[in-house]
Amino acid sequence: MSGFNLDPAIVANELFEFNRKLLKSYNTLSQLKEVDVDATPYEVIYTEDKLRLRYYRSSADKCCATPLLICYALVNRPYMIDLEAQRSMLQRLLELGLEIYLIDWGYPDAADRYLDLDDYINEYLNNCVDEVRKHAQTEQTNLLGICQGGTFSLCYTALNPEKIKNLITMVTPVDFQTDDNLLYHLAKYVDADLAVDTYGNIPGSMLNDSYNSLMPMRLGVQKNLGMPNQLENRESALSFLRMEKWIYDSPDQAGEAFRQFITQFFQQNKLIKGEALIGDKQVNLTQIKQPLLNIFGSFDHLVPPNASKALAEQISSSDYQEMEVKAGHIGVFVSGKAQHQVAPAIVEWLADRD
Repeated sequence: MSGFNLDPAIVANELFEFNRKLLKSYNTLSQLKEVDVDATPYEVIYTEDKLRLRYYRSSADKCCATPLLICYALVNRPYMIDLEAQRSMLQRLLELGLEIYLIDWGYPDAADRYLDLDDYINEYLNNCVDEVRKHAQTEQTNLLGICQGGTFSLCYTALNPEKIKNLITMVTPVDFQTDDNLLYHLAKYVDADLAVDTYGNIPGSMLNDSYNSLMPMRLGVQKNLGMPNQLENRESALSFLRMEKWIYDSPDQAGEAFRQFITQFFQQNKLIKGEALIGDKQVNLTQIKQPLLNIFGSFDHLVPPNASKALAEQISSSDYQEMEVKAGHIGVFVSGKAQHQVAPAIVEWLADRD
C-alpha cells in the first residue's frame, strides 16, 4: 500500500514485546488478591436511609476552627478523593490540619425510586450540615462540592446562606449549555420521562457507558492498548485497577432526582437563569455572598472550564477566586500536580478566611 513501509522484523519485534507484556500482566494479576481503595480511617457520625456522614479526624495541628464538609456527586463513589495514599486529596487535606466530614450517598435501590432533588438537597444535605455543626460545635461549616455535588452545594448555599461560612466548588457545572459541553450535547436528546418510566432508577452502568462514549478513542481503544504497560508490575497494576474500580463502581440514580436534574439543569439550563426549583424553593445564585473558591480543570471534557467559570457572573460575593488546574476531570484530584497544588491551595484559602 502506498505510503506504508512496514519492516517485517520491526513488526515481529513489536508483536513479541506486546505478547511478553501480556504474559507479565497476566502473572501480575494472578498474584493480586484484592484492590483496596478508600483506606483513610473514618467514623460514621450520622446515618439516614442509605446516606452515611463520615468524620475524618486530622492528626495535625488544626488549621481552621471551622470544619469542612465535602459533598460529592451522586453518580460516582466519593473515594475518588482517597484512591490510594500517594493519590489522596483527602489525606493531603488532613495532613495540613483540616477536620473533614464527607457525605457518602450510598447505593440507591428500588425503595429510593421517588427521591427527588428536594430530598437530596433540602433534606439530606441540610441534615448533614446540621449534624456537622452540632458535632464540631460551630455555628457554620465550610462546604466543598465536587462536580454534581458542587451544583448541589451552590443550590444549598443560595437557599441556606446563614449556615455556610466559605464555599468551594470543584469541576462544577453552572452553565450547562456551553458549546463545548459534551454532556449537554448528549443529555439534550435524553427523554427523561421515558427513561425513568422504563427503568425506575437509572442504571449506573448505563450512565457509565454514556460517559465513556464521549471519548471512545482515549477511554476505549488507547486505554486497552496501553493496559499491558499498566499491569507489568504490582504497584502500577494496583494504581490502574483502583481507578478502574472507581470508574465502574457507579451507583444507580434515583429516578425522580435524575429526571429533575436532566430536565432542569441540562435541558433547560435553569440554574444560570435563576429559575431552578428545589422542592418549592427557587434557587437564586445572587444570594451567595460567601467567599467562594472555584476550581476547574483546563482539559475537563465533562465540565469544561467555561461551564464552571460562568459562576463568576452569577453570585454576589465580593471575594471570588478561580483556580485553574492543568488537568482533566479526574486529574484535578489524582494527578501529581493536584497533590502538590490543589490541597495546599484549599487549606491556605480557608485558613485566610477562618
